[in-house]
Amino acid sequence: MQASRPEILKTPIGDNEIHLHHSRDHHADWLNAIRTRGPTVAPVDAGHRTAALCHLTNIACLLGRKTTWDPDAERFIDDDEANRLATRPMREPWRL
Repeated sequence: MQASRPEILKTPIGDNEIHLHHSRDHHADWLNAIRTRGPTVAPVDAGHRTAALCHLTNIACLLGRKTTWDPDAERFIDDDEANRLATRPMREPWRL
């Protein structure tokens, strides 16, 4: 392991300092959050944005061109073809 200041690798983290959650089983952590109504390891908005980025990349690759994404509206800007790839038709009786 390397660090810009090697001595920090040997310094223990104090009780009052920030400790990051260590997870060996992300799925089990998620199920535990459901059971306990506690927080998930990853915030839901971070998970959503991460998954969306993967989907957006795939859409741009499928189209073979650059796209412009509006993260607030969650739509491609002036690109009906890309927007069609971002969703799929829902089966009856489901709708939004």
